[in-house]
Amino acid sequence: MERVPILKIGDILLVSIQVDMSDQTAVQLQEDLAERIVATGCHGVIIDITALDIVDSFVGRMLSTIASISKVLDAETVVVGMRPAVAITLVELGLSLNGIRTALNVERGMELIAAAHVDEIEFAFDDEPDTETTASS
Repeated sequence: MERVPILKIGDILLVSIQVDMSDQTAVQLQEDLAERIVATGCHGVIIDITALDIVDSFVGRMLSTIASISKVLDAETVVVGMRPAVAITLVELGLSLNGIRTALNVERGMELIAAAHVDEIEFAFDDEPDTETTASS
């Protein structure tokens, strides 16, 4: 069985799909990716589908499932490298890829994840009680 490589680049895991996705390969990718997110503590996943000429409903559902699993494990997912024909096919199939952000290339995907992570950190600090106000009360 073929495995899809998962590379760690800083705080991001990069998945480059270069093979036809069989059911078994997709399930293995989901398991491998979930394990790597937990092991590395990464907050971002980029799935590069540049090599995919055709996307069917199976691959669309697989991408959505991976994004959902990643989100539960505190990692943002961005799909990059989508060809126009693939985008058209996904829309025609009625697959909206809920929970998945898209970008034209890996560089832009990394920028989206970095921006989302900064927003989460700022939001977390905004939610903390003001220690000066609390101490003087």
